[in-house]
Amino acid sequence: MLASPGTAVDSHCPYCALQCGMSLTRPRTDVTAAPEVQPRDFPTNRGGLCQKGWTSAAVLGVSDRLVTPLVRGESGELEPVSWDAALDLVASRLAGLAAEHGPESVAVFGGGGLTNEKAYALGKFARTVLRTPNIDYNGRFCMASAAAGMNRSFGVDRGLPFPLADLGGAQAVLLLGSNLAETMPPAVQHLAGARAAGGLVVVDPRRSATARLTGDPSTGQPAEGVHLAPVPGTDLAVLLGLLHVVLAEGLADRAYLEQRTTGFDDVARSVAGWWPERVESVSGVPADELRRVARLLAAAAPVHGGAGAYVLTGRGVEQSTQGTATVTASINLALALGLPGRVGSGYGAITGQGNGQGGREHGQKADQLPGYRKIDDPAAREHVAAVWGVDPETLPGPGLPAVQLLRSLGTPTGPRAMLVHGSNLVVSAPNANRVIDRLKSLDLLVVCDFVPSETALLADVVLPVTQWAEEEGTMTSLEGRVIRRRAVVTPPGEARSELWILAELARRLGAPEDLAFPTDPAVVFDELARASAGGPADYSGLSHARLDADEASGGPGLFWPVPAVRSEPSDPQVAGAAPGTDQHPGTPRLFADRFATPDGRARMVAVDHVGPSDEVRPGAPFYLVTGRVLQHYQSGAQTHRVAELERLVAEPYVELHPVLGFRIGVPDGARVRLTSSRGQVEATARWTDAVRPDTVFMPFHWSGIGSVNQVTTDATDPISGMPEFKVCAVDVSVAPDEPVTPLVEPAETLATPGPDKVGRRGPIQKELST
Repeated sequence: MLASPGTAVDSHCPYCALQCGMSLTRPRTDVTAAPEVQPRDFPTNRGGLCQKGWTSAAVLGVSDRLVTPLVRGESGELEPVSWDAALDLVASRLAGLAAEHGPESVAVFGGGGLTNEKAYALGKFARTVLRTPNIDYNGRFCMASAAAGMNRSFGVDRGLPFPLADLGGAQAVLLLGSNLAETMPPAVQHLAGARAAGGLVVVDPRRSATARLTGDPSTGQPAEGVHLAPVPGTDLAVLLGLLHVVLAEGLADRAYLEQRTTGFDDVARSVAGWWPERVESVSGVPADELRRVARLLAAAAPVHGGAGAYVLTGRGVEQSTQGTATVTASINLALALGLPGRVGSGYGAITGQGNGQGGREHGQKADQLPGYRKIDDPAAREHVAAVWGVDPETLPGPGLPAVQLLRSLGTPTGPRAMLVHGSNLVVSAPNANRVIDRLKSLDLLVVCDFVPSETALLADVVLPVTQWAEEEGTMTSLEGRVIRRRAVVTPPGEARSELWILAELARRLGAPEDLAFPTDPAVVFDELARASAGGPADYSGLSHARLDADEASGGPGLFWPVPAVRSEPSDPQVAGAAPGTDQHPGTPRLFADRFATPDGRARMVAVDHVGPSDEVRPGAPFYLVTGRVLQHYQSGAQTHRVAELERLVAEPYVELHPVLGFRIGVPDGARVRLTSSRGQVEATARWTDAVRPDTVFMPFHWSGIGSVNQVTTDATDPISGMPEFKVCAVDVSVAPDEPVTPLVEPAETLATPGPDKVGRRGPIQKELST
């Protein structure tokens, strides 16, 4: 039930995993207008919002909002149809393809912005109704390497195994590959303690906004930290060198290593050859700076009487063919200093997407069932199948990770249809030209979205869905805190929740009546909680009602695991529960007593530096690194539709050092072309000394000729399946007068999507039900 006009409703920002607290108020005078956004005091943002958060309500009423189902007709255009017609068509085509080619001929691609309830229902639908193993999601592009590294070392993956606010008391923070000041500005306040102590260390080939927080030595002011600017793709070598110094100088926490880890001897041998001068020759980071940083971190570690230290990784080092190895090296360094499991210290990975954490916990990932269970574990299959009311033998096994799945589309043995939920693959996937080609080859592409994104404009069927302030549900923040999303306004037109769409498709595809697909998010969450019971990400002690009650009482929040306790109040696992209840209080901090491994010890794993898959060479002599800007988010499908944000950064650009620009004849402000073995893109050149002279930087929020993922590589990490977005080799030149012709034009701002511009195959209007 929606709140009455003028009533403030507590909710959270629709963008990143910081999930900043905000209040939304429906106007009293015009109840159809967008709600008013005000920040509220929540532990992650403490009353702050970034520009995207302040303007988030504007997306609810954009002029080209999708409000009715669309199907590609005889004219080649997407034409409005009824829900019955669209869903009958989708169900008929899916059933026909499965009957002719098998259930594997249908694929599902999800998104890290879906609520927990929708992510759970999508995974359940894929495995019980479609019975396909081919489901993955864009979180494979975001957190896969961090998840693989943490699972291998700690036995569980929770991005931050501690509340974000814990960072505030740290004496030192080592931040690798994350530009928090632009991607999550309210999070910067949690670095204040480390900055005051001179202990903020930022590893980034650019002098980003976050790197500038370490201070500028040229000003003569006291430094607030250290900026290390390695050659792109050599962060792993830097970490190996830091651990070498810690061990060589006797700075490790030997008692902790003996009591709480295994594998130390192998790791110690593996870093013996990475002395600082060798690391300098590979990474360009001065040997003296490596020693300085290693000593700074050690001084902050509890074993040496410090106030605490953290090692944090982000996409800049994880989106790599050696991303899992880099996360593992970061964890090895943290373990050597005795940080994980101690209050005020630890290792963590900074989740990017709004529900990147919850999205991978409950069934969107190719190899996982709800509760972060492995899909090939017989006990996990039996438990989840019992909740769903199906035979565990009918559940498919592991599917293909995202990049492999996308490569297989339309091939003789690959999927012939795909359902896309909450992802704009045309812009956000690596080697985007190949992805566009594969999407075009499908017999059926169905996209659920709320705006006509570039991927939606390729689709055969587009289904309009609710978003953010129009729906109830839950999200899981970067810290593993489960929070409530609340409906404030009525969806426009005929937009429907994915929960309703999946239920309707399940019915049309002949799902048995006892295979339920509830449409009430609270009921879906209760089922999710039962399915997660006993798993690593155990939500079984949670419900919408409990989350609401905790928030209303000003409680501390609830972090998973939160098991449904059925034991005596004296049981140690319920310590901290409300007196006289058996409610588990949640787990803000993991690993205090043991790690989630069979023997309770963290696994140290030896890794080595290899370098990027696409190394510089004649014909492609410069490194390209990609990233975000403050004003835009992901593919830009939302933020490019907000006039205030679009005015601030209206077009893509390429940063290059003045020395490089002068040497290759690319003036500041010129049109520049980047060329890789996969494609070409063009944008405006910006000279800056914030980037290395051997490196160019381009943000990834644009489509068309400015879509940088047309040149990025889709080479993947062998363990996590994460693509190497963050570094590849390119040539840089002044763009000729004839511009690059993109395979897909940028999505236009239209009331209804216009004609197909990309040469799709014939229309399917003739198959509509009447």
